[in-house]
Amino acid sequence: QVQLVESGGALVQAGGSLRLSCAASGIMFSIDAMGWYRQAPGMQRELVATITNGGITNYANSVRDRFTISRDNAKNTVYLQMNNLRPEDTAVYYCNADVKVLGRPSAMNYWGKGTLVTVSS
Repeated sequence: QVQLVESGGALVQAGGSLRLSCAASGIMFSIDAMGWYRQAPGMQRELVATITNGGITNYANSVRDRFTISRDNAKNTVYLQMNNLRPEDTAVYYCNADVKVLGRPSAMNYWGKGTLVTVSS
């Protein structure tokens, strides 16, 4: 079974920076797209950023030019560098990945349990 474990969430002041990490573990053939989503209390979960196996990135307009997604395939890890944080960025951030597993006909989708980011004014 594949597991995704996020880390790096913390309490920071507005204008500060954080770097989130998500490491995938388990028996895997390969990892396709990876991404970050977030959910604030009372709100729907929303896409933050995604990155393909080939390094193509996609960002929500609200985080574009402030956040940067990257990945280290050798470490099966995806990162989210968050700069110039705003109070509205406060949410639980979830890691997501499409993983190809031996014995499966197609990629399987996995979620981490989330890491809390709180931005104070």
